[in-house]
Amino acid sequence: MLRLLSERESGILSPLILRRAETARRNFSLELSKYKDVEVSHKGGVNSLDIDVAENRYLLSGCSDSTIAIHDVLSKTGEVKETFSQVCSVSHNRGSQKHSVETVQWYPMDTGMFTTSGADFQLKVWDTNRLKLADKYTFSGLVYSHHMSLIARKHCLIAVGAGRSTVKLVDIKSGSASHQLKGHDAPVYSVRWSSKDEFLLATGGTDRKVILWDIRKAKGHLMALDQHNGEQATNTKDAKVAHDGTVNSIHFTPDGLHLVTYGTDNQIRLWNTTTGKNIMVNYGMVTNTVKKAVQSSIYSASSPQVLFVPSDSNIQVFDLFKGIHLATLSGHYNIVNCCVSHLDSQYLFSGGSDRNILVWVPSTETEDYEDHLRTDSKDCVVEGRGVKRTIATADAWSSDDET
Repeated sequence: MLRLLSERESGILSPLILRRAETARRNFSLELSKYKDVEVSHKGGVNSLDIDVAENRYLLSGCSDSTIAIHDVLSKTGEVKETFSQVCSVSHNRGSQKHSVETVQWYPMDTGMFTTSGADFQLKVWDTNRLKLADKYTFSGLVYSHHMSLIARKHCLIAVGAGRSTVKLVDIKSGSASHQLKGHDAPVYSVRWSSKDEFLLATGGTDRKVILWDIRKAKGHLMALDQHNGEQATNTKDAKVAHDGTVNSIHFTPDGLHLVTYGTDNQIRLWNTTTGKNIMVNYGMVTNTVKKAVQSSIYSASSPQVLFVPSDSNIQVFDLFKGIHLATLSGHYNIVNCCVSHLDSQYLFSGGSDRNILVWVPSTETEDYEDHLRTDSKDCVVEGRGVKRTIATADAWSSDDET
């Protein structure tokens, strides 16, 4: 790092390269924070997290006890030691019977609205300011996941993967289900809009398929991804499928050129979204026993780009394009269901079935704060012209107290 700073100072190195090198160093050193915490809001497992893209400030969480909470993750004091406070919370179900919240998402344009879905067979649109329902849509089965495009300007569609093989598109402007996408043979667990093309949608389900859709085409799906890239599979049952198990996690890279999928066959696969080809990056065996949607995260502002994937009670960290295992983040006591990166601070937030939302920070922040405690947390007593320093943690007994 000193060499990079020296080269930047002399004008040899561009600011972008220096920034990518520093963000990569911070990503590689993530650890469970000793001094930052999220105020406890849930009494059940945390299933989904989302940070708003408008202000990059508010953390939205959905829980298996039907509660939804919003936390302010913007540091107000500037101190390293801080608890991110809860702004508000609301129950997903107004009735006496509680249903799990499976997915939460902020409205991409501002924080005035957010959406939730879950085991009550409903997709709900909420008014954030009043914490009241603005609209709701009922389906014939459990809603495993939903997603609204972050870049769409020509439509306001929410893709919904429910307990049936049909993917439904809900238009929140007209208040109706405008499309039904038929191509899967079993329930759809994961849906995701492209971060490059507002009309491109990816879906994955229990039939082991990953399908890319262009919603403007009436004839059906654009392509079904094949893990063997069209070559003859050893088993005919493995032909024309993306995984050998349920596909419960899909994530586009921020540039939209690649797609990351994760299945219960304990495999992660990286795909070219233009050709539909499996790039054959080997991530190794990554345990995935969850029978519902899993939320992974990609941090793209570093070089190399970093992939965070929940695996049992841990989070596995990989070099996105090389598949190199970089770290294992251990801190949860039960299954990790979701994780999300904070773009500005490079903090990682994770939620699990142990009811906790944990904060992972670069180790450099912890080291700097501990150095601060050792050197600057001192009582200063002025004596004449000199300054006498007494370490605050030292024994402060006085001989006057002796008996």
